Amino acid sequence: MMKFKSLCLVAALMLGCGQTVSAQSTATEKDYKSYPHMFFGLHGGGQVTFSDYKVSKLMTPVYGASLGGYFTPVVGTRLHVSGYQNRGGIKSINETYDYKYVTSDLDLMLNLTNWISKRNDHIFNLILFGGVGINYAWDNDDLLALKQAGKADCPDAWEKNLISHNARIGLMCDLNFTKHFGMNLEVAANSLSDRYNSQINSRDDWQMTAALGLVYKFGFKEKKAQSAPVVEEVWETRKDTVWYDDITYKDVPVQEKLESQIYYQITMAEPQPQTKINEIVEFVKNHKNCKISVTSYADKGTGNSSINMKYSEERTKNVVDALVKAGVDKNIITAESKGDTVQPFAENDKNRVSITIVTGEGTKKEKVVTKKFRIEETRYRVQ
Repeated sequence: MMKFKSLCLVAALMLGCGQTVSAQSTATEKDYKSYPHMFFGLHGGGQVTFSDYKVSKLMTPVYGASLGGYFTPVVGTRLHVSGYQNRGGIKSINETYDYKYVTSDLDLMLNLTNWISKRNDHIFNLILFGGVGINYAWDNDDLLALKQAGKADCPDAWEKNLISHNARIGLMCDLNFTKHFGMNLEVAANSLSDRYNSQINSRDDWQMTAALGLVYKFGFKEKKAQSAPVVEEVWETRKDTVWYDDITYKDVPVQEKLESQIYYQITMAEPQPQTKINEIVEFVKNHKNCKISVTSYADKGTGNSSINMKYSEERTKNVVDALVKAGVDKNIITAESKGDTVQPFAENDKNRVSITIVTGEGTKKEKVVTKKFRIEETRYRVQ
């Protein structure tokens, strides 16, 4: 009875602590709803299955995991799996024996803090839980060895494995660190079949567990933004004269020039390369009132004046013929041959050349800026 009263006192203190911390919290408004949500937890602690043996000698570790969720701020459920090792004792021979077990339970969870409080967001929550499940035990070799050695008279010792019901009730103190992470401490009393500890005493065996766990919470829903209160609005219209630059562009004629040089080997007169001829033809196509002058030369360092004049004339003729063949009007071409009387370049070999200069009218875009104005209406709220 004293233990039960102490447990109730601790529960009341934790509930009061949760209420106090919640009332003092000045955290900013959250952008998500605390409920509903899902959670996954891992925990570890200790357990003892009661018998007439010393309780301090029967304590063993326990580990577990849980997966569940809260449907409302008060009501939730979880699937809880725990286990590892149990220990029993035989008082008459002062011996203990170990066996393995695992328990799975479906728990109903009631958040007492949210049930009592008007708010649903607390740092501490006191949770009452209870559920039913199945306990599976195995590896009872320690007790069977004592029985076989004649040290213990255990007619109810089970062999291989034992399947038992598990009904339980407990309390949990849940501590929220952040939106997703928290910690909890839970204590539970479990009721198992009478033969669970291999001893018959005409009532269920009781197991007490206590565990500390880390929980990850997820699946929160975002809060809907609150609509702003409706305020009667008064609007007025203002007219303004706005001056601006109206920019346009027009085509303006411009004189352009293209100069090309076609170089030759000694005694050669054929125009090379053809790309030079193509560039001249393209320029003529894209310009108006074109004029073309073709002047050919020969280098003074080779041959004599008579021969050089002949090569110079042949070079001029071949360039003119190539241009006419490519579609250029012969009437816009002026042809001249200088022989070696003029040397346009200081380097001797470069003077075996035909120099073509094309002039013509092209166009360029010229910006025209005109000052204009427009009337702009601006609506603004007075109230």
